[in-house]
Amino acid sequence: MQEFFGGHFPSTQLRGAELAFNSKHHPSGHILRPFPSGKAKIVSWIMPVVTILLQNQAGEFRCRSSESAVTRRLKLSPQRDRRHYACVKKLAEWLAKLPERPRTIFKTCAYGIVAGLAAVAFQLAINACYRAGIVRLSHCSHSTFLWSSLVLIVGTSLISGWLLNSFCADAAGSGIPQLKAAFWKNFGYVPFRVLWVKFLAATLQIGGGSSLGREGPSVQLAGAASSLLAGVAGEPKQKRRLAAATGAAAGLAAAFNTPLAGVTFVLEELIGDLNSRLLGSVIIGALLGALVAHGVIGPQPSFSLAAIGEPSWYSYLLAPVAAAAGTLVGVAFQKSALGLRARQKKWTAFPAWLRPALGGLICWMLGVFVFFQTGRLGVFGLGYDDLSEAVTGKLIWQTAALLLAAKFVATVACYGMGGCGGIFSPTLFFGAMTGLGIASIAQPIFSLPPEDLAMLTIVSMSATLGAVVRAPVTSILIVFEMTHQFSLVPPLMLAALISQGISRRLARHNFYDALLEQDGHVVERFAPPRDLREWQKQPVLLLANPKPVIVTSLETNQIQSQLETCPYAQFPVITDGQIRGVLTREEASRAFSEKRPPVLVEATVCPPQLPLHDVEMRLIESQTGFLLLQEHPGGPLVGILTLHDILRAQQAAAEKGFA
Repeated sequence: MQEFFGGHFPSTQLRGAELAFNSKHHPSGHILRPFPSGKAKIVSWIMPVVTILLQNQAGEFRCRSSESAVTRRLKLSPQRDRRHYACVKKLAEWLAKLPERPRTIFKTCAYGIVAGLAAVAFQLAINACYRAGIVRLSHCSHSTFLWSSLVLIVGTSLISGWLLNSFCADAAGSGIPQLKAAFWKNFGYVPFRVLWVKFLAATLQIGGGSSLGREGPSVQLAGAASSLLAGVAGEPKQKRRLAAATGAAAGLAAAFNTPLAGVTFVLEELIGDLNSRLLGSVIIGALLGALVAHGVIGPQPSFSLAAIGEPSWYSYLLAPVAAAAGTLVGVAFQKSALGLRARQKKWTAFPAWLRPALGGLICWMLGVFVFFQTGRLGVFGLGYDDLSEAVTGKLIWQTAALLLAAKFVATVACYGMGGCGGIFSPTLFFGAMTGLGIASIAQPIFSLPPEDLAMLTIVSMSATLGAVVRAPVTSILIVFEMTHQFSLVPPLMLAALISQGISRRLARHNFYDALLEQDGHVVERFAPPRDLREWQKQPVLLLANPKPVIVTSLETNQIQSQLETCPYAQFPVITDGQIRGVLTREEASRAFSEKRPPVLVEATVCPPQLPLHDVEMRLIESQTGFLLLQEHPGGPLVGILTLHDILRAQQAAAEKGFA
């Protein structure tokens, strides 16, 4: 074993990397000739990193042939490769000598910077594609815009669908649920393919004009970049939660230019604990992500507003109405998008890689219609230009209503059909148009000034976002930081209260958890309980074994066969769909020797929804030492719970809590 950035890689892996770099002859027999010095210098610094990323991607070191193919095309100098690879190893040795705390801080800063750069590069790429495509075509004749935009949106959606279904299905959609699953289930490890597929597919589809957001993909890209950098720095796969959380905070902070919201979103949504021990690292990541965005893009907020004075009492009376309307729109969007996503997965006759193109086609039809009617491009892409005009009061309510309806259907189609993009930007768009419509209707009745119109629009934005993501602190801070208007904070807090109260009654989970549940994950198993009280409130089904070995016949031959193949001491006995009791191995052996039917022990049965606190004594007092879980008398067995299951769950919770 050799040290590499404070971690350990097997010596065979490093030896394979050195062989790949030191090899003078390609396996095909071609001699590697030096490349022009400038490019060779750049590439030779990158190749050690690429080697380790490929190693992380494959799960084992199989890079020699891959490296040979790359170096054959680039014609690197093996001597220069060897020298620069040695520099990387020296840096690793130097980092390994640092005390643990300075080394952790150094790595955390590196994670934040790299994640911020990834998010900013993604944003610039999308903007460049969108400006060069949809915006440029909008200045052409209607006929040219009509067919050119169709080719652009459908073509980019086709390429995106092919990338997702050929290389990495986990890169589809927003990316935040996938990163959350990676954080808890894979200890923060994200494969390299997620990074490059997400970047290309989302850039093409969102930049090509599909109605999706870039903030969720920015979070996944940033978290993936940090996780991979942790692998380069020697962190094993089971210790990358710090890197993933730091990168996610940096990604959201850079995407929206909102460092405070980046911190709270990661703590509320990804980690689920505002008192997490990762708080310091998350703050550093969000800070550095925002600084990267400031340095490359600029420190300006997402929406520039004139100073808003103290809202009138009329606006405070109307704020709950705007917040409630925005919440209902957000819940309707969640149910529609996830409902379509669930249905399209059953379309076996329609290839999965074609489905994003169908969503793009629907988006194109609606976007073209709205553009020809109003001259607005808000249905395409992010829609930030029209969103900004809605916030500043430059849209009439009729246009806002048309944009809301078209954008809603287009986003449901693009996301529900398996597109690659997020829902932050569309959700804010829905809220802004809803709030503007309500404010415009109330204006002639209450004589509202422009400041109150802007406040109601922004309140509805925050409420819609809060209803979808269920992160109330984030929904307040993200809109506040996007506008830099302190006077909006009290109505935003009111909007958060109303949004959470309504959305939690209408939907069981937020958008991301509902998506994970739709994909077969048990959301309650992700984050560990925070304390003993939370632990004891868990339904026993979450801790139980859902696939126990069952005895279905008391015939001697079948029982003997099952005892020989299974090492367990006790078995539930179910015949004719009814629970008969529990057969112990000791009783079965005694019955065989005495040539009599085995005597079953009475089973202890309980519903699977009962909390652990209510069944602990039943488990202890049970004659068999385990419980059978049954929804209702006569129903199927859904699992068994033993003391060993509880101990295993406690150990798993302790390991998850130690991020």
